[in-house]
Amino acid sequence: MSAYRDALVVDTSRAGSSRDFVARHALTHVLRKRKRVLKNTESLAKNPDQTLQDQSFTRPSILILCPFRSFALKWFNALTAPGVLPESYSVFGRDRDRITKAFGLPEGAVDKLTEAPPGTYPPDHVATFAGNVDDRFRVGLRITKRSVKVIFGAQRHHDEEGGKKKKQNDSGGLYGCDIILASPLGLRTGIENEKNADLLSSIEILVGDGLDVMSQQNWDHVKFVLEHLNQMPKDARDADFSRIRNWCLDGQAALLRQSLLFTAYETPEQRALFNSQLRNVEGKCRLAIGPRENGVSVPEGVHTDFMYFDCPSAKSEPDKRFEFFTTQVLPGLMKSAIQRERACIFVPSSFDYIRVQNHLRKEGHSFAELSEYSTPQDISRARQAFFLGKKPILLVSERFHFYRRYKLRGIRHLLFYGPPDHARYYAEFLSFPFLDDGVEPSDVTARLIYSKYDKMRLERIAGREGARELLSGR
Repeated sequence: MSAYRDALVVDTSRAGSSRDFVARHALTHVLRKRKRVLKNTESLAKNPDQTLQDQSFTRPSILILCPFRSFALKWFNALTAPGVLPESYSVFGRDRDRITKAFGLPEGAVDKLTEAPPGTYPPDHVATFAGNVDDRFRVGLRITKRSVKVIFGAQRHHDEEGGKKKKQNDSGGLYGCDIILASPLGLRTGIENEKNADLLSSIEILVGDGLDVMSQQNWDHVKFVLEHLNQMPKDARDADFSRIRNWCLDGQAALLRQSLLFTAYETPEQRALFNSQLRNVEGKCRLAIGPRENGVSVPEGVHTDFMYFDCPSAKSEPDKRFEFFTTQVLPGLMKSAIQRERACIFVPSSFDYIRVQNHLRKEGHSFAELSEYSTPQDISRARQAFFLGKKPILLVSERFHFYRRYKLRGIRHLLFYGPPDHARYYAEFLSFPFLDDGVEPSDVTARLIYSKYDKMRLERIAGREGARELLSGR
């Protein structure tokens, strides 16, 4: 971090231990910048003929992207923790109460994830969804002479503190902040409402916490934000151009921005972002924290039939996968009098889920469906119909399991349309048949469709050696 290099950090432990170090680094950067600007202002007052370039177009220089408000609250606490914030600085109790109220749970609310007995919910689910999981917010921190002030960013039809609707469409005081805590959706909404991305024109350190969670929300929002970072502003906003650095005026700010991105697992989308969007002249690296992925443990006696399909390019991969599924995998499943009953089809991608859903309807297959858009009533009816055998097929999206994490009973035959992004979901679904009494491993079948472009996901499921064997000779 001190060398200001970019980094994509894969933290398999999701312990959040890096947050304190990054918070200290970001705060130190702001304090040094502020001290330099104040010193140069005093110097210019004594000698106006000097040329001192120490500023950017706008004041915000740190952007911390978070998927939920609970993540942002953790970052606020890390940035204002004793030992990170200098002893001479303080946070007004009123500001701390405001952000705790806006980014924590409502007064009197009970978090069922943290209050439930240990083991009720998987640890990774608790770590992700405990607290306030609203995904639309912007808040700024302004570093003054002796304090840290909290500035809420207005959103159209949204009130940051109370949840009531208001007609606001201006970033307001965020332009006077040094650090911005925001979600990709919150930033995108603000940029589209204001029709400019001036707020992000002078970001010098970007922190992305929880990229794996953001990929389960809407990855387009993340891409949108990064594409609008360090653009030339549309409005001067009282900037002193005599003190703006040359590389900002030349439109080269993105080449000197440090990006620190954290994820629990790596995806091709994250790798593409790392390769194309991070252009820091100081260089970049990928780091791994935690134990090396050696695959996941599955119930003894249950084996998966890994079914490979070939495709010439990544662009054609979705179509080739669908063709392989509809012409070879699904017909074989439906011909078997045993396997076409109590069959669960797990689909990682939401786009593929809709495609498979439409195909099953077109072919007249009877099935229940569970997606991230299913209401509690829809979920209850689908689970009951499948468990009782009224619906022989259960179609499940990975996003549904990511948000809900239900234990699904009645499954005997599993078909993975593709390897899950979360490797533990693979093990969990293989264990679901044994929630029912009297089920033997011989009663359970599992198939997984994969291609050479699923290497990262396969490594998390089968380990590096196992993935290499599955892809060897292909």
